[in-house]
Amino acid sequence: MLLEINWSNIWSDIVNFFKANVWNIVIFFAILIVGIILIKIIMFATRKILSKTKMEKIAQQFICTILKFVLWLVLILLLLSQVGVEITGILTACSAVILAVGMALQNAIANVANGIIIISSHMFKKGDYIVVGGVEGKITDINFMFTTLITNDNKKITLPNANIVNSEVTNLGAYPVRRVDLTFCVAYESDVELVKKVVTDVMKADGRVLLDPAPFCRLKVLNGSSIDFFANCWCDNGDYWDVYYDLMENIYNEFKRHNISIPYNQLEVRERKDKVKMPVINKKLVRVEKERPPEKETELEHIKDKLLGKGKKNPDESAKDKKKAEKAEKKQVKEEKAKSKKAEKEEKKEKKQKSAK
Repeated sequence: MLLEINWSNIWSDIVNFFKANVWNIVIFFAILIVGIILIKIIMFATRKILSKTKMEKIAQQFICTILKFVLWLVLILLLLSQVGVEITGILTACSAVILAVGMALQNAIANVANGIIIISSHMFKKGDYIVVGGVEGKITDINFMFTTLITNDNKKITLPNANIVNSEVTNLGAYPVRRVDLTFCVAYESDVELVKKVVTDVMKADGRVLLDPAPFCRLKVLNGSSIDFFANCWCDNGDYWDVYYDLMENIYNEFKRHNISIPYNQLEVRERKDKVKMPVINKKLVRVEKERPPEKETELEHIKDKLLGKGKKNPDESAKDKKKAEKAEKKQVKEEKAKSKKAEKEEKKEKKQKSAK
């Protein structure tokens, strides 16, 4: 039997509910509208304030995202309290969920925390060339999880922020000016002052090299085969590699022009004329056999040998051995006769050849 729906009673219940809670409903929608307007105003003001600071854009976005999440969470909690829901139970459940998620994503949270450290400390910025953990490249992107590098051979490398913070980082693009270090090896007969003059002249002749600080060149090491000079100069960061390679080529050409030789490794060899005496301390090697006690045969082994007949030959086996020995003797006799016949034939041939001569 189907139940009949009394629509008039349902409509009256709805009307009575709205009449009884009219002010609560008005307050609910008022909180909702005012909350949305306040969130937009606060977010707009925050973005304006952060845009006027020197903070990185990614840090600004992160702060705005966190602030927006907190404001919406507060608004939702206020609306739930207005409806009559107990907030304490919801807060307890949310805290338990956040704790479980935090335990599961502890590595990701560590990367986020280290990303905040990288951005807030200005360790490096987009476009810098860094060396970290044996990897080097130009930074193309920094976020709160990873830092992306592009190497010189156009490889994309993504490094977790936790690895970067816990490693030694060399930022080669931190400053606009960079020093170019050079080392040269020349022969011992070279003029030291001439070498210094040639190197400094080459560096000063390059328009990309800064004259302040002035180019530097001095004798550094006296090696076994050469004398080594250390030189350096300063240039713009973007011109580093071009200046380095051009200086190496130009200095090499100037060395040839001024007859400054770059030596090969040298080795001094002397002839030894004295007789080498090698005293013999030990005597000649003679084997001395170790004295070992005779092996004792146990009673069980003796009984076993008797039962198996060990050490006694079967008569059939002894007959076979005799036949084999007789066959071997016959073969030996035949071989000796064949050898004697060959020897006689060879003697007859030699006699015929001598008589023919």
